[in-house]
Amino acid sequence: MSSSTSSSRPLKIGIIGFGTFGQFLSKTMIKQGHTITATCRSDHSQLCSHLAISFYREIDGFLEAENDVVVLSTSILSLSEVVKSIPFHRLKRPTLFVDVLSVKEYPKQVLLQVLPPELDLLCTHPMFGPDSGRDGWKDLTFVYDRVRIRDEVVCSSFLQIFGSEGCKMLEMSCEEHDKLAARSQFLTHTIARTLSEMAIESTSIDTKNFEALVKLKESTMRNSFDLFSGLFIHNRFAKQELKNLEVALEKVKQKLQDKMNEELDPSGSHV
Repeated sequence: MSSSTSSSRPLKIGIIGFGTFGQFLSKTMIKQGHTITATCRSDHSQLCSHLAISFYREIDGFLEAENDVVVLSTSILSLSEVVKSIPFHRLKRPTLFVDVLSVKEYPKQVLLQVLPPELDLLCTHPMFGPDSGRDGWKDLTFVYDRVRIRDEVVCSSFLQIFGSEGCKMLEMSCEEHDKLAARSQFLTHTIARTLSEMAIESTSIDTKNFEALVKLKESTMRNSFDLFSGLFIHNRFAKQELKNLEVALEKVKQKLQDKMNEELDPSGSHV
């Protein structure tokens, strides 16, 4: 389903959690003519001043800034604590809340429990970050679930931020996203961290495939362990994928053992 529409306008967007990813998103939003405010436990006032972003140390002032959209760019592990501390009564107008976490069922459940019913909710996952998106967002995937939308213009205008940059826009349920992400993103992080535990490094005789493994390890390890553990703890499908990986490794080991036995004892007396 396409997010394209003729109804698009500049937005006032507030970002809660102005870490690396929030900063990354804000730069494109500003380039497109949107107005950005931000709040964070860390003091980013100097950076925000440089980017012409209004930074609020206190959440009350941030909520009173009349944002059209509030983007939750916290870590997965801190989401519940952050959301439950928001004084929603400080909002001056109906607002679209958007999460950009790498898991989707969990933030949907948390936000539906806590958000006042008059507030809209859009759950999203930009499937890229500062590394993969540094040269633009064209053909990079943006997944979204319109959980509770009344103001179509604001929602459409927000989605157009990504659509107009050439993102591949995929509307998908939070459940379906988490099923697929457990088999792709979580598995990728698990294998990369396993390679890191093995301390693999480039050698003088690397094949192209091994170079790809080293690059996978290096790029993935730039993400925090909090992100990795969040992908496991708060995606109910990840536990099964970890079991599947363990079972698959045992199967591969057994096939090697069987082949070795066959080669060393062709008579089959080992059976």
